Amino acid sequence: MRRLLFFPAVAALLILIAGLAAASPKPSQPPETKPLPAKDTSAPVVLDGRELFRIRERVLSLPPDERAKIITARLQRVMENPLFGRNPVSVLDGETSSDLYAGDLLIMVVTEQDAVSERKLRSELAREYADRINATLELHREERSLHRLLLGGAHAMLATGVLIAVLLLSRRIFPRLYARISSWRGTRIRPIRIQSYEIVSAERITASLVLLARSVRVLLVVLLLYFYFSLVFSFFPWTHNYATKLLDYAVAPFAAIGSAAGNYLPKLIFLAVIVLVMRYVVKCTGLLFVELEKGNIRIAGFYPEWAQPTFKLVRFLLIVFTAILVFPYFPGSESPAFKGVSIFLGVLISLGSTSAVANVVAGVILTYTRAFRIGDRVRIGNNIGDITETNLLATHLLTIKNVDITIPNSLVLGSHILNFSFSHREAHLILNTSVTIGYDTPWRRVHELLIAAALKTGHVLTEPRPFVLQTALNDYYVTYELNAYTDDPHAMVDTYSDLHSNIQDSFNEGGVEIMSPNYTQLRDGNRTTIPEEYLPEGYRPGAIRIERTD
Repeated sequence: MRRLLFFPAVAALLILIAGLAAASPKPSQPPETKPLPAKDTSAPVVLDGRELFRIRERVLSLPPDERAKIITARLQRVMENPLFGRNPVSVLDGETSSDLYAGDLLIMVVTEQDAVSERKLRSELAREYADRINATLELHREERSLHRLLLGGAHAMLATGVLIAVLLLSRRIFPRLYARISSWRGTRIRPIRIQSYEIVSAERITASLVLLARSVRVLLVVLLLYFYFSLVFSFFPWTHNYATKLLDYAVAPFAAIGSAAGNYLPKLIFLAVIVLVMRYVVKCTGLLFVELEKGNIRIAGFYPEWAQPTFKLVRFLLIVFTAILVFPYFPGSESPAFKGVSIFLGVLISLGSTSAVANVVAGVILTYTRAFRIGDRVRIGNNIGDITETNLLATHLLTIKNVDITIPNSLVLGSHILNFSFSHREAHLILNTSVTIGYDTPWRRVHELLIAAALKTGHVLTEPRPFVLQTALNDYYVTYELNAYTDDPHAMVDTYSDLHSNIQDSFNEGGVEIMSPNYTQLRDGNRTTIPEEYLPEGYRPGAIRIERTD
């Protein structure tokens, strides 16, 4: 079943890559050049904070912005003059233009160019402008009428009363809330512990909750005041613009966030699809390597211990590939700031990770050279111990003195590695030690004593049988090398110690001195070096005899 899951995942990945390749623009086909939009030179005509219309064409030497300023100034005079009645602006059509008058005051001239730019008839456009101006002037007078001002004052007093009531209510509710939270200390609010260690006390949790409640109160008061002033400003014509600005300050960020989120939703769905497919691919790939590690699936030349390291490398490559796919769909990925930060981080990582990359490469090489496994007894440089952990950056070695050594993989790769456990897996490890015995002792006797000492030692195998090699015939003694097989490389230090002890006992019991018959100090050479407990009773060394010869 697990094997079958892998193939749909690969198929889904290939389909996804094909879809991305098809959706991406072809580099061989240059994009079509579109004409740049014309620069907007229009200017608004604003009266009482309201935009009436926009001036798009120039008249004689007056550009649109100058025309808009002149028209606005004239309308301001009309609005401030109480002698003008209702609908003070009228239209007078001529042969080439339509003029807008307020009494004897010329407000503006509507030309044929203005009508063409708005795609309307000149007379129709002039009457539309006049209607807008008259409606704005009427609204201006109505907003400043006594009735509207009294109504706005009443609304402002009502809003003020509601604000005071809410503030008084909060003044009564929140102190009770503070007291209730404090009363929960030791009952509902208890300290956070891990076994017997107290991480956060109940007093600190209570103080944090009270501080949170106070912060909520302050935030609510600030929001109430903010919207109170916005509401009161909206009741009076002189402050109506301030109310609009205050509301815009509060609503604009949320509107921008909502609009950005709505525009980003298709890309977000695409990101979710990519992540889900890649997660499925990684999971199925992991199942494949688990089966390879167990030996249920075999690939020629692929060892089971390679399964997990290879899976980690494949997973890393899949994650990198996923990041490459989803990067263009991240919000702000096309902005210069995002690109600048990305380049800075890339340069920073490339300059600061030289040794780290060397260690990663060395870790990969060590994995596929099968230099050691977790738990192997090895010698790296001058350090002997057991491998406890390996990763892409370092190797952890626990020495026979229980000292944990972290060795960078680049140093491990550059050192000689002696793996004692590898020999044990393929065959039995051979322990060897040397002794030097004088020529006066028969070599067969030495062989017997060495082999007897080896067979008495724990963790030394009787089959294959220990053997002795005579490695050198020196001037005063012979070098004998004892070789013995062991089935426990991790106990080799103890085995060597026991083996040396047994060699001493065996040679002492056999009456053979372990020494070279050359001396560096004056001594009685007739006395043996065998310990007293191995000598026969009444042992006395022979005297030194000096004879005269002719």
